[in-house]
Amino acid sequence: MTVATSVAVSPDSGEHWSAPGAWKVADGVHRIPLPLPMDGLKAVNVYVLESDDGLTLVDGGWAVTEGRQALEAGLKRLDAGFGDIKRFLVTHIHRDHYSLARVLGSEYGAIVSLGEQERGSLRNIQDPTHDNQISASLVWAGAGHLAERWHSSEGPRDDRAQWSDPDVWIDGDCQVEAGGRLLDAVHTPGHTRGHYVYADPAAGLLFAGDHVLPTITPSIGFESAIAASPLSDFMASLTKVRALPDRQLLPAHGPVAPSVHARVDELLVHHERRLTASLAGLRSLTASGGAATSYDVASTLGWTRHEHDFATLDVFNQALASMETKAHLEVLVARGQATREERDGVVWFAPASVG
Repeated sequence: MTVATSVAVSPDSGEHWSAPGAWKVADGVHRIPLPLPMDGLKAVNVYVLESDDGLTLVDGGWAVTEGRQALEAGLKRLDAGFGDIKRFLVTHIHRDHYSLARVLGSEYGAIVSLGEQERGSLRNIQDPTHDNQISASLVWAGAGHLAERWHSSEGPRDDRAQWSDPDVWIDGDCQVEAGGRLLDAVHTPGHTRGHYVYADPAAGLLFAGDHVLPTITPSIGFESAIAASPLSDFMASLTKVRALPDRQLLPAHGPVAPSVHARVDELLVHHERRLTASLAGLRSLTASGGAATSYDVASTLGWTRHEHDFATLDVFNQALASMETKAHLEVLVARGQATREERDGVVWFAPASVG
């Protein structure tokens, strides 16, 4: 059974995975956990790749004071500083990965790279009407009543200066040079449309971002430019990564783990189970006919490894759950097990007729 994130110890540190430091995971590679205030994930792992020419960082953290200070302290343990960073390889657009990279890149001249398919989400974030994009997603999921409460629960707004364009857009699967290492950049849409993982074949490492997490499952459908079927994309990307040689898993959240393949297999099984549960919930809600929204179906499911009742979740997590359930229901439609109809901006689902 997967160990809970709250108690998971990382083998590189021998401490809880979020413990501050610069932990060696391989020759020339260190993991620096950065705190995430107001976030249940606790920390994000930034990976430092050392070379004689300077540092390459996989992900950059969230541009908050605590994160910046932790990164500075971690680099100091490596006898380095912000000025030694030559490049950021950002796995995806979420603020705990992109925003501090963009700030430090602008201040110190480091090159920031991001997946091309994040362009739509970045444009929405740069747009002053960005909140309307999230609101529309919640309306589609039948959770429009959560939109206003969602925005009031978000906490301080990010400075939009943190969301300027990257210096380099990465498109398709390709190779990138990082301080003498040749990394395979592998496009893995699902968690976001432009998510990338970076494989180091020579060292047997996979910098997995949020695509493969060792103790939790990444959110699906939480981005400002949502794909038509993000869960289909995610499961296809998991299968794509499973076809690569097995490597040590270096995740953005949680402890370092020995096998990418083992965790991918668990994630695929998890989502098949959620698809089965989502169909059962949909059938129970529509036993007498009619249709149900993603919000309705989400309310029938347990959430997190502890199977918390939907009603006990805060507004933010109810919204995430509604959008993720919509992603599962869209896959059921694609498989012919459910039908969908959009009325007044809300998507309604029903079980497909049998026989």
